Amino acid sequence: MTFRFGEDRLDTRTLYVQSMERPGSYSLTDNGKARVKKFRDLVEAALGSGKTFYGINTGFGYLSDVRIEDSKLARLQENLIRSHACGVGENVDHEVVRAMLFLRAHTFSLGYSGISLECVELIIAFLEHDILPLVPSKGSVGASGDLAPLAHLALGLIGEGTVLHKGVKKTAAQALADSGLKAHVLGPKEGLSLINGTHYMSSLAAIAVEEAKILAVSADIISALSLDAIRGTTKALDPRIHAIRPHQGQAESAERISSLFHTADPILESHIDCGRVQDPYSFRCVPQVHGATHDTIRFVKTTVDTELNSVTDNPLCFENGEILSGGNFHGQPLALAMDFLGIAMSELASISERRIEKLTNPNMSGLPAFLTRESGLNSGYMIPHVVAAALVSENKVLSHPASVDSIPTSADKEDHVSMGPIAANKCRRILSNVSYVLAIELLSACQGLDLLQPLEPNPALKVIYDKVRSSIPKMDSDRSLSEDIERISEWILKGGLIE
Repeated sequence: MTFRFGEDRLDTRTLYVQSMERPGSYSLTDNGKARVKKFRDLVEAALGSGKTFYGINTGFGYLSDVRIEDSKLARLQENLIRSHACGVGENVDHEVVRAMLFLRAHTFSLGYSGISLECVELIIAFLEHDILPLVPSKGSVGASGDLAPLAHLALGLIGEGTVLHKGVKKTAAQALADSGLKAHVLGPKEGLSLINGTHYMSSLAAIAVEEAKILAVSADIISALSLDAIRGTTKALDPRIHAIRPHQGQAESAERISSLFHTADPILESHIDCGRVQDPYSFRCVPQVHGATHDTIRFVKTTVDTELNSVTDNPLCFENGEILSGGNFHGQPLALAMDFLGIAMSELASISERRIEKLTNPNMSGLPAFLTRESGLNSGYMIPHVVAAALVSENKVLSHPASVDSIPTSADKEDHVSMGPIAANKCRRILSNVSYVLAIELLSACQGLDLLQPLEPNPALKVIYDKVRSSIPKMDSDRSLSEDIERISEWILKGGLIE
């Protein structure tokens, strides 16, 4: 996928795809170059005026009233990067770092930051040469920008810190030399521009939205296999039901599941006169529950797309020469959105776990206990269900909103913060747990279909069943399912089930 910085609009799907590419195809358009240069000229003019401007010739945060001598401005910017690069914890995933670099280049190409063209071009060169600074995952409260994570990203640009260069760990200085690049020498305001903004939480959020979309559609598909395995009814999918409660996600979910039953299904037909009047809520209310999550994802995507095309630096430069200090770096919109998405995705795992329980419970499914023959000698899917229950309970804890918390920092100058990075990181942990629960449900449903043979599902479901069985054999007697769950979880999360 190609991308033209300074011309193309960015959305979650584009950033997700670009974050996975190594390297992609990039260009900074003439219009983008002109905008970057125009606003850089404003910074230079402001500095030449002799006036005091925050972040250009002052200290930062609580120290914003301290005027810095012109001879020390370069050192000021370098000290800013070094002092703020104090994050801790595990390094963030490679695709998140790639997304951060990409988003930085995109935002700077919009103008208003006053950063130099040389700096923007070096960021793009990092993408092209697959140079990814190591960024610790913890240390940002989501206001005044993602200061610590972005400072670690910026260290590489000035030739300091550690990076991965084409997957090999090196010093930033060595990676630059090996790529024929030179470290950037920071000019006035550039250090501040490089650490200000919501780019860490925004990158996490964009990837989370795309993963959530994949998991939500996959949950619809998996629920259809489970419905077949318990020999349920498709009556609750009747479009007339959903037409008179016209939530978009609900209708979409019902239609998606119904589409998997458009042809005759031998399993359901074998049970058509069983006397069961209604299925449990975890089957009958799938469109209502899954649909609410689909609608939440749609809302969150709109919020994140807006953020991806926003300028969240401080201070900001404007065409009339004014340089204004504001609060666009505050991550509250993303913090609330990520908390909401985490809650909505937790519900997908919650209702999936209930379907797993119904599949493994002989009183509800009519299948052998725990989906295994010779129950007692074999435990079957007893403990995979317990694993799903554990993951669902962990998600309940993770769903507590981070956005309702705040703690004052910088000598109480920064007295309300968003905790957006914490919300986004929590959300991605929830998504990982959801993928595991859905993997367990998919394996359980396929095992249930095994136990109904010689009856087979309809052709649409049979395609999915066959794909799973091509890599995961049915369980005739107990074996460890850990690797199977991991493999199917990764396959689902990468969109394999949808494909």
